Amino acid sequence: MDSEISYWHQLADLATVWAKEMGKIHLSYFRGNHLDIELKGSINDVVTAADKTSEKYFIEQVSQHCPNHSILGEESGLHSGKSDYCWVVDPLDGTTNFSQGLPIFSVSIGLQYKGETILGIVYAPYLDELYTAIKGEGSLLNGKSIHVSTKKELGPSVLTTGFPCDKDTNPDNNLTEVSRILPQVRGIRRYGSAAYDLCSVAAGFFDGYWEPNLHLWDVCAGILIVQEAGGKAQQYRHDRGISLLAANPDLFKQIEQNLIPSK
Repeated sequence: MDSEISYWHQLADLATVWAKEMGKIHLSYFRGNHLDIELKGSINDVVTAADKTSEKYFIEQVSQHCPNHSILGEESGLHSGKSDYCWVVDPLDGTTNFSQGLPIFSVSIGLQYKGETILGIVYAPYLDELYTAIKGEGSLLNGKSIHVSTKKELGPSVLTTGFPCDKDTNPDNNLTEVSRILPQVRGIRRYGSAAYDLCSVAAGFFDGYWEPNLHLWDVCAGILIVQEAGGKAQQYRHDRGISLLAANPDLFKQIEQNLIPSK
């Protein structure tokens, strides 16, 4: 077991380097004229040259350093390997923000071993914020320990959320839930990067987060970072992709009660 944990630390060190290099790729394109924006199925879902270039870099690094590992990437899908390790990567989470010149975007790298997430790294390059977690060892922001908030009631809480890409065609689009929760809390924000939202919950900047119809690459790293920071993160429904709720343990149930899908 000690050798396994040591290996996880080695992988965390590698992934930290990769995340920062991917962040450099982001910044080399950010607010520039060479984004090469394309649509991925709908007007609400875009991809840029920075997404593709940073994922290509990540795949090259894993192939070089961990050639037997599998990779699940947002832009290129599953690359099967021969070991029990699988990297789950969103090379640029918050692409709409990025394409608009807004500074909330991130790299999200999760590592699963036999289907369980054992490593999470999220790097927001414009803010230079690095969130890391290894299973059983707590969560860090730029090397310092973080913990979820300690608020016990919704009233003084500030939450964050997001909306599915098919919000224009599917009425099950989170508007009902927002209108139900908004009057009960101090505020709701919409940052536009699920990975960064989860890390903000882990650090206590937000008291809770929910969003329907996400994908594993959006949340793999962030879920572990929340859990290792003392929070609770799990699906609140199972019929709309990964519909995730994350909060401190005192607020989790209070928020969840407001997320019953409308019929």
